[in-house]
Amino acid sequence: MNIDLTGRTALVSGSTQGIGFAIAEGLARAGATVVVNGRDQERTKAAAGRIAARVPGAGLLPVAADLATAEGAETVHAVAPDLDILVNNLGIFGVKPALEIDDDEWRRYFEVNVLSAVRLIRTYLPGMIGRGWGRVMSIASDAAVTTTAEMIHYGMTKTALLAVDRGFAQAASGTGVTVNSVMAGPTHTEGVATFVRQLVGDELPWDEAQREFMRKHRPTSLLERLIEPAEIANLVVYLSSEYASATTGGALRVDGGYVNAILP
Repeated sequence: MNIDLTGRTALVSGSTQGIGFAIAEGLARAGATVVVNGRDQERTKAAAGRIAARVPGAGLLPVAADLATAEGAETVHAVAPDLDILVNNLGIFGVKPALEIDDDEWRRYFEVNVLSAVRLIRTYLPGMIGRGWGRVMSIASDAAVTTTAEMIHYGMTKTALLAVDRGFAQAASGTGVTVNSVMAGPTHTEGVATFVRQLVGDELPWDEAQREFMRKHRPTSLLERLIEPAEIANLVVYLSSEYASATTGGALRVDGGYVNAILP
């Protein structure tokens, strides 16, 4: 399957590291011009530079903006007023006992993980509908349907994204624009690697440590290892293409079989 996104412009929010960086690189490899986004200008430029080194000739627009704010959305919209592909990847997560999460923390998680996506969809969806083509995706999580007790505030936001994307998919019904959620499973990012080490210790080599983590703490995984960010990116690149024209309003799992259910 040859996926060619030449001529398309994509924004990946929160794309200086982890899953977002892998998605930005994957879209660039497929030929899209990619808006690389982070809050810090130097880190954002550096991330775009790393992609440029890996993908010679890639079209990259580094834009430093806090997309959890209305001002940040306005900044990126001024640089890229029209998008063909929007990937809402920006998100925060952390471990905290449920009864210790205060109102401010609940609001912060909602504003960063959910409202940022709503705001960007509201900004770019009308233009996509007007042009008769577009792809919108939000990076959700297995936590949307298997909320863990140690981070219910994070799980709440990912559940909300499923509803947000389904609703906007209905708003774009019959227009040639698709809207989907991508439910990522336990993924090998810097933050998750730290989390794994906190739970299993520093003694084991990494490959053994991650498998020990999966056996003890994520035993329903059929992959029995952490997912690599590029594996998440592969699904996003496919959903961004013409091949995915009939896939919309869905919650699509790339979770290594972690969710022990036939449907999300």
